[in-house]
Amino acid sequence: QVQLVESGGGVVQPGGSLRRSCVASGFSCSSYAMSWDRQAPGKERELVAAISRVGYTNYADSVKGRFAISRDTAKKTVYLQMNSLKPEDTAVYYCNARNSPADVYWGQGTQVTVSS
Repeated sequence: QVQLVESGGGVVQPGGSLRRSCVASGFSCSSYAMSWDRQAPGKERELVAAISRVGYTNYADSVKGRFAISRDTAKKTVYLQMNSLKPEDTAVYYCNARNSPADVYWGQGTQVTVSS
């Protein structure tokens, strides 16, 4: 059974940090590009950070310099380190694995709330 299981969400104060994890099972995630997307209330889902099969990364302008994506192929895990969090980072965050437009898996989504 294919699964992407996320952890590490929650509530944090502005300026704080969170580390998200996403563990893949049921497929060979080393062949997939991985990403984190988010969706805030009333807004469309947007790409936050992505990492290719060979480790190239790219980020949304809004999170550059604050967020860092990484992957551990041996552990089948992708991470998102989120620093200097802002209230506008509040959203449901989703882990994503993509091999082609027709071969995509999504995690269950986890709420991240940045509030004082």
